[in-house]
Amino acid sequence: MSPAKPAPNQPAAHKRITAPRPSGRNAPGALAAALSRPAATPAIRDVRALKEQALDLALVGNCRIAALVNPTARIVWWCFPRFDSNPVFSRLLAGDEEKGFCDVALSDMAQSKSAYARNTAIVVTELEDRQGGRIRVTDFAPRFLRFERIFRPPLIIRRIEPLAGLPRVQIRVRPTHSYGEPTVSQSIGSNHIRFQGGGEVLRLSTDAPLSYIAQETLFPLARPIALILGPDEPFEGEIEQCAREFEAHTRGYWQSWVRSLSLPFEWQSAVIRAAITLQLCSFEETGGIVAAHTTSIPEAPNSGRNWDYRYCWLRDAYFVVHALNLLSTTQTMESYLDYVTTVAAQLDVPLGPVHAIVPGHPLDEIAADRLSGFLGMGPVRIGNGAAVYAQHDVYGSVVLAATQMFVDQRLPRMGNEILFRRLEPIGELAFDAALKPDAGIWEYRKRTRIHTYSAALCWAACDRLSQIAAYLGLPARARYWRRRSNRLRREILAGAWSPVERAFVGALDDPVLDASVLRIGEIGLVKPRDPRFVATCGAIGERLLRNGRIMRYIADDDFGAPETAFLACNFWYIEALAAIGRRDEAREFFAGLLDCRNSFGLLSEDIHPQTGALWGNFPQTYSMAGIINVAARLSEKWEDVWCHGSS
Repeated sequence: MSPAKPAPNQPAAHKRITAPRPSGRNAPGALAAALSRPAATPAIRDVRALKEQALDLALVGNCRIAALVNPTARIVWWCFPRFDSNPVFSRLLAGDEEKGFCDVALSDMAQSKSAYARNTAIVVTELEDRQGGRIRVTDFAPRFLRFERIFRPPLIIRRIEPLAGLPRVQIRVRPTHSYGEPTVSQSIGSNHIRFQGGGEVLRLSTDAPLSYIAQETLFPLARPIALILGPDEPFEGEIEQCAREFEAHTRGYWQSWVRSLSLPFEWQSAVIRAAITLQLCSFEETGGIVAAHTTSIPEAPNSGRNWDYRYCWLRDAYFVVHALNLLSTTQTMESYLDYVTTVAAQLDVPLGPVHAIVPGHPLDEIAADRLSGFLGMGPVRIGNGAAVYAQHDVYGSVVLAATQMFVDQRLPRMGNEILFRRLEPIGELAFDAALKPDAGIWEYRKRTRIHTYSAALCWAACDRLSQIAAYLGLPARARYWRRRSNRLRREILAGAWSPVERAFVGALDDPVLDASVLRIGEIGLVKPRDPRFVATCGAIGERLLRNGRIMRYIADDDFGAPETAFLACNFWYIEALAAIGRRDEAREFFAGLLDCRNSFGLLSEDIHPQTGALWGNFPQTYSMAGIINVAARLSEKWEDVWCHGSS
């Protein structure tokens, strides 16, 4: 089969010039190389190139709401009033229809530059016209300490300032309701406009001329103005002044938050951006962390692989907790563990793989007919049918995540025997399900197998329960779970090893390679230096590699052969390379993945091996956690680099 051509409006692989990367633990000049890397500067874009940047988007939010902003300061996606709500701005999935957005259109615009304010979740965009007129648009969601608690209202604030010349702008606010229906009903107050439709109300408070906004009139921007978008509540105070103060407080909050992070010496800016993004995927009210902030961005062009990812997958729990632990963001980690244990405690219903940010909320899957899809590639789905699938890895994911609570002395409420007893029924379910067919981590919709990854996670549940019991001084329970884990280990390893492939394969007694088996060394089912695991890494690197990217598998699934590479598998491959001693290769592979980020430093779910285009829902928690986990594993130690730099 010939390589697929790039889909329309998709970018070619981004090429970046970076300083040479040190290779190996004792590489001379590592300090000099790291410190000499140029600081990231906003990319300047020609107007003609803008439509090619399909997923060149920035995320703004405050752990209650989140929105996506494109490089010309157009808000193209905002679910309001929470992550999984109807999008009031839905342009991202509207195909060619000019609906569902808020922008500041600069007359005769020539170029733009856009970037995050350093170490914050604030996006600053500058637009310049052909006469040299310039404006700055600053987008953020307020988040800061107020009255001894976090202030995080469901607001998006846009500050618009003239910088040079006499620029003329057109402010356009075109919300939608009911997943894509244009909101045409407006009512104008003294300093606000109410957009009402389908029982939903979005309120815009502003000090800009209301009639200009209502009629989308072009006008000269002679002074700073502010737009405050949010619920139908009066905004008290002087608008531009409040917007300016909220920005300063929000900037201070994020900079202080970043100062509290534990960071590796290398790749700090990438890890900081990944950390902030991961934090913005946390719905602070319940502690749930969504897989992504979008629905139905196709995994590949015109593939139909369009799913709603605005929910919480238990399979992510172990990887996310690991990343949060590395960052020392203990409060977010503790809240997330509370969410996971809350979901797992509902033993009266089967433990599904995916849950709403408010546990128990239904996730029935339906199509949104009013939205034609990302680049016109529908369908657009709301809800996720995977919620009712049998995915046996969820049991191990819960226990692996909860294990942190028993050993982390930073947590105010540590795990104890009561929590252990609550986890034991999950262990029993894991033991019972380990060698039974399920939909697997990839959520096959039309087939089941005894998947190696699922079975391995069930083993991990029993293994960790044995270790927790020993830690708590419960020898009888430790022996009980050790016997179960040993039995599962023998049967899994016997069935998962394929003499034909000379590798562990994706399902027991089914010789098809699958990148998910790269995790069995990380969780301890086999030792990383076990010759069988080393051989498996070699087989995956040889047979699942497509133009420098690891595919999760290459066999046909429910939709045919996969076309794009799942980014998480590439991070797993890097970790596996490091674990088996191929550290230099792992570093080089990681450098290549970092070059795949968009101009704001974010990753989606998938990447096209031929075009380098990002596909899949965005930004993807799995991918951002991968940056954090891999950087921590591969980075030179602070003390080692300083010593080498002075020798």
